[in-house]
Amino acid sequence: MFVLRAVAADAVTEQDATQAALAASCPPAYARSLDETARKAAITTLFERSEGEIKSGHFAAAAAAFACVEVLSAGSTDWRIDYELTRRRGVLAYYQEQIVESLKLFERALGIASNHGDALAEAKSWKNVGSALRRLGDFRRALEALLKSLDIYRRAGIDTIGPVLNNIADVYRDLQEPAQARKYYDEALAAYRRQGDALEEAHTLESLSVLALDDGEAERAEALLQEAMTLYTNGGAQPHRLRVYAGLARAAAARRDAVAAAQWSERGLALAAELGVQPPAPLVLQAAAAERLRGKPAEAATQLRQALAQLATDDAERPALLDELARSEEAAGDLPAALSSLREFQQADLARRKAAYDSELRWLRTRFETAERDRTIAALAAENDLRALTIRQRTTVLWLTAAASATGLLALTLLLYRRRQRARLAEVAHAARLAEAVEQHRRAAADLVFDRRLLQAALDSRHDAVLVLDAAGMIVAASGDACRLLGRSHAAVVGRPFAEALAPDAAAAFAAAFERLEESQAAERLEASVAGAPDRLALHLAPAEQDPDLVIVGLRQADAVVESAAPPTLDVAPGTGEADAQGGFRRALVELMLAVVEAWERSTGLGRLELAEKSRIWRVTVDDGRLRARAMDRYLSLARLPSLPRWRDVLRSGYFVLAECELDEPQRADLQRRVDAVLAYTRLRALV
Repeated sequence: MFVLRAVAADAVTEQDATQAALAASCPPAYARSLDETARKAAITTLFERSEGEIKSGHFAAAAAAFACVEVLSAGSTDWRIDYELTRRRGVLAYYQEQIVESLKLFERALGIASNHGDALAEAKSWKNVGSALRRLGDFRRALEALLKSLDIYRRAGIDTIGPVLNNIADVYRDLQEPAQARKYYDEALAAYRRQGDALEEAHTLESLSVLALDDGEAERAEALLQEAMTLYTNGGAQPHRLRVYAGLARAAAARRDAVAAAQWSERGLALAAELGVQPPAPLVLQAAAAERLRGKPAEAATQLRQALAQLATDDAERPALLDELARSEEAAGDLPAALSSLREFQQADLARRKAAYDSELRWLRTRFETAERDRTIAALAAENDLRALTIRQRTTVLWLTAAASATGLLALTLLLYRRRQRARLAEVAHAARLAEAVEQHRRAAADLVFDRRLLQAALDSRHDAVLVLDAAGMIVAASGDACRLLGRSHAAVVGRPFAEALAPDAAAAFAAAFERLEESQAAERLEASVAGAPDRLALHLAPAEQDPDLVIVGLRQADAVVESAAPPTLDVAPGTGEADAQGGFRRALVELMLAVVEAWERSTGLGRLELAEKSRIWRVTVDDGRLRARAMDRYLSLARLPSLPRWRDVLRSGYFVLAECELDEPQRADLQRRVDAVLAYTRLRALV
C-alpha cells in the first residue's frame, strides 16, 4: 500500500510530522484539520496514485485511497468528487473481475453526470458502461453505449477519441464483423497518431495484426507487428515487446515457417530473461508450437509444463497451453500423458466456459430484475396519469353540471363535452396499450437478433459441419465447415432455404424427410447432392433438444467414416402437478391457434393458407395437387398436436394477427388474453 503521509506532504507543505502521521490512516479529525484548498489537493493526489495502483494490480491500496477520499470529501458540495469516486470504484471492480458490480457503479456515475449536465463526464461514463457490457457479452448494448460516447466527444470537438474508437472496434471483432472492426481500428490509429500517443498506436497495430491473421494475411500481420515493435522499442516499453514477439511467432507459423517462428520465440524468451519476468503464456505457447514443428516435441512439452506450473488453475490461458501440451506429448509418442493432458484441457476449457456462462447468467438475471422494476414503475406512472385524467374529468363534469343548470343549452354542451372526454380517455388508454405492445415486440425482435448472433458465435467455435434451420426450412445459423461443404460463403447460406443448396432430386428428398421429422420428432438420415457440385453429403436431421422450433442438420462427406453413438436417454415419469400443467399448456396452445385463425378469417375474409403464406411462419406444401398447411393444421386439434409443440410459432402467429389485422376491442382483448395464458405456461415451464 502506498503511504498516505506523502499525500499530506504534497498537498499541505506546512504540515508537521504529527499531522502527517495522522494522514496515514486518514481519520475524520485529520480531514477536518485541512482547509478546502489542501483537501482538494489531497483528493486529486489520491485519485492520481490510485490509478497507478490499479494498473499495477495493488487493488487493496487503491481501495484504501478511495476510503480516504470518502473521508476527505465528507460534507463537500462538489458533485465532481462524488462522480469521480463512484466511477473510479467501478474501474477498480472492473479490474477485479467484478463486472456486474462495476457496471452498477458506472451507471450510477453516468446518472450523476447526466443530472448535472456535464457532457464530457457523460461521454467518459458511457465508455465505461460499454466496456463493462462487452465483458458481460451484451455486445448490442455495449455498442450502443460506446457510440453514444463517441457522438458526445465529436459534438464537443474533442479529438482524444482513440480509446472509444478502439473499444468500438473490439466489439465489432467480438461480433465477427471484421470489416467494421478494421474501419474503427484505422480511425483509432489515426487519432493516436494525431495525439502522438505511440504506446496506444502500437496497441492498435497489434489488434489489426490479429484481424490480418484471422483473414489469412500473415505477411500483412508481420508488417503491422514490426511497426508496433519499433514503437515499443523507441518508447522504452520493453514488456509489451514480449506480446509482439508472440504475435510474430504466430504469424511465421501461419506461413508454415517453423524456423522463423522459433527465432521470434527465442528472442521473446531471451527478452523475458533479460527483464527478469515470467514469459507470458502466449509467448510460451508459440515457442512450444515452434519446437514441436521443428521435431522437438519433448522440449516443447517441458516448456509447457513449466509454464503451467506458474499459472493459476482458473487462468484463461491454461486451456490453450494444455491443448498444445497434449499435441507435443502425442508427437513425442507418450500417448498416456497426451490423453491425460487432453482430459485436463477439456476440464479447464469446460470450467472456463462455465464461468463465462455463470457471469452472463448473473448479468441476465440483474438485467431482467431491472427491466421488471422499470416496467412496474412505468405501469404505475401510466396508472397515475389515467387517475389524474379521471379526476380532472370528474372535476370538469361537476363544474359544468352546476353551470348548466341555468339553461338547456349548457346542459347540451355538458353532454357533448363528456362524450369527448370519454373518447379522449379511451384513446389515451388505447394508445398506452399499443405503445407498450410495440415496445414489447421491439425488445423481442432485438433479443432475437442478439440470440442468433450468440448462436452463430457458438457454431463458429465448433469443428464440425452443422446447420440450424427454422420451422420453414430457412438456415438461421451455419458453422464454417458447413459453408465449406456446401461450397458457398456464410453470407450466401444464412437466411436462405437449405433446399436451394441441394440438387433438385435431393431437395425433394430433403423436403420429405423434413416433413417426416416435423410429424414424428424422430431423427432422419439421408444422402443428398450439392447443387452444382458432384459431391454427395450425408445429412442427419434432428430436432433441437432445448427448442423444438429449430432443426439441427449435421453434414459430412458421404464416404467419410464417423463413429458416433446415440446419446443416452432417461425416461422420468412426470408428477401429477407437472402432467396437469403440461395438459393445460397444450390446451392453451390449441385454443390460441383457433382464436388466431378465427380472428384472421373474420378481419380479412381470407383462409388459413393465406395466413400461413403472409405470416411466413408456417410451411405451405403441395399435396395431391392442392396447397396445404399441414403443420399449422396440427395445432388446431388437441388430438393431433405434436408431442413437442412449436409454441413459439403459435405465439408468433398471435403477434402477427394482433399487429396486422383490424380487430374490434373485445376480439383483440380475447386474443391478447390467450397469448398471455400461453406466456404464463412458458414461464412456469422455464422455472421448473
